[in-house]
Amino acid sequence: MGPSVRVEARVEGIVQGVGFRPFVYALAERFGVSGHVGNDTDGVFLAAEGPREAVTGLLKALETDAPALAAVERVTVTEHPVRGGAGFRIVPSSGDGPRRTPVSADAATCAACLSELFDPADRRYRYPFLNCTDCGPRFSIVRDVPYDRPNTTMAGFTLCAACAAEYHDPADRRFHAQPVCCPACGPRLRLVDAAGRYLGGDPVRHTAELLRAGAVVAVKGIGGYHLATDATDEKATAALRSRKHRADKPFAVMVPTLDTARALCHVDDLAERLLTGRQAPVVLLEHGTDPRGDPTAAPAVAESVAPGNRELGLMLPYTPLHHLLLDAVAAPLVLTSGNVSDEPLAFTDDDALARLSGIADAFLTHDRPIHVRTDDSVVRPWAGRALPVRRARGYAPEPIRHEPGFPRPVLACGAEQKNTVCLAHGRRAVCSPHLGDLTNHETLRAFTAAIEHLGRLFDITPAVVAHDLHPDYLSTKYARERDDVEPVGVQHHHAHLAACLADNGVDGPVLGVAFDGTGYGTDGTVWGGEFLLATLTGFERLAHLAPVPMPGGAAAIRHPWRMAAAHLRDIGDGELRAL
Repeated sequence: MGPSVRVEARVEGIVQGVGFRPFVYALAERFGVSGHVGNDTDGVFLAAEGPREAVTGLLKALETDAPALAAVERVTVTEHPVRGGAGFRIVPSSGDGPRRTPVSADAATCAACLSELFDPADRRYRYPFLNCTDCGPRFSIVRDVPYDRPNTTMAGFTLCAACAAEYHDPADRRFHAQPVCCPACGPRLRLVDAAGRYLGGDPVRHTAELLRAGAVVAVKGIGGYHLATDATDEKATAALRSRKHRADKPFAVMVPTLDTARALCHVDDLAERLLTGRQAPVVLLEHGTDPRGDPTAAPAVAESVAPGNRELGLMLPYTPLHHLLLDAVAAPLVLTSGNVSDEPLAFTDDDALARLSGIADAFLTHDRPIHVRTDDSVVRPWAGRALPVRRARGYAPEPIRHEPGFPRPVLACGAEQKNTVCLAHGRRAVCSPHLGDLTNHETLRAFTAAIEHLGRLFDITPAVVAHDLHPDYLSTKYARERDDVEPVGVQHHHAHLAACLADNGVDGPVLGVAFDGTGYGTDGTVWGGEFLLATLTGFERLAHLAPVPMPGGAAAIRHPWRMAAAHLRDIGDGELRAL
């Protein structure tokens, strides 16, 4: 095997809370090397000593065989004198120094846990909160770093002897899985009515009965509450739409299986990978039976689910509770955000009962607190790629790499509608989950809380704050009221084009076309329909739609037909009969 060598390595990326240390431990046994592995504020550190071929094999496997939830960004290796010694150890975590380790996003139930969920012989049979290092809640339960159980909302649940044995066994897939629990020591379900009174019986089966009878049920998920009803029941879905004050925006639908999805929509290979992946987003798909699907595998969804829309937003169950509920109902469910239209997602129990009691007939809840509200992600398969429409659960807060880097820490405040905030430093940009429209007071509170929480988790104190040019946006006012940073105004449409450049790793210049509605211009007028010669840091406005009056002011932004009428009037079509 040749002479022994010793290396010390640092692994950066999403490598904590994903089973990376037991993975390295298993690699050491596989390759027959000695040494140690541990966590610190930068990621994972390790030392490996043994024959050069064995050590080289271990280092290569760190990246090629990494755990399912891991995302290795960089492995830095240095060689050191051989020390000797036998065995490989997992050493205690070190918490000194700046925090630079990303927190993993919440992940859909893995195949191993799903097998346990429906195995009558397993001690976690039908337990709605089972998880392991490959799946389960992460970002939504993290209060602080390092990512250890006392810093999560699982701190109040003391491990039983059986779970503690798994947690401390490096050979077990639940080794240091911080949310690990079982029926003896973990969270419990509870079904209550709209007044908070306990409803008896098995919570899942009772909820299924209510849904089959046409009820609307608020269901506490991994990052907040959903409003659920039978997606095949027109009366129930219409009632939900009316109570939620949601005129025509489509509802997301959770289907029990991939076969059910194919019975409702065209599901190509990319869509299948998205539906079944660990992020488990809502996937926007063309309505109609897939050629590979069985039209009898699912009844048609009600017209009120997506009125007048050619697409459906489908997702598969991504928590054990969802799997149990869909199995009991045996039908597609509307599973839409738990809020009244334009309000933020409800995620605390008291708030949900207060705000949703006029919508939901019952609440399927539990006693595991959610620390960070995280809505469902929405993606669209297009030209072989997944285009994010809303980046939230499953994706956030995993960093986006930006190779040119940020020489100073930056906070980007976003715009007024569909707001997301971002903190960036070094080569990482960390985006919050989708927050919503800041015109709502509760969303504004979520906005400031997200900035504080991400800053603490990633140890980023901004020196620069980027904001929209619009002086009346609440995000702009927040930025300008901070006296500890340098404010930088960014034109709305240039921000979109710069994001496209960064997403594709291009500096520019490029000719960018932005038809994103209106945006405050550098000349103090409202811009819209822009042709910009743009780089990451600047632009030249080459062409644009002719400026016209905005009928109703801000109402024209919410109702684009008003702008169409204004442009038609401007070019001389006085009758406008088409409108």
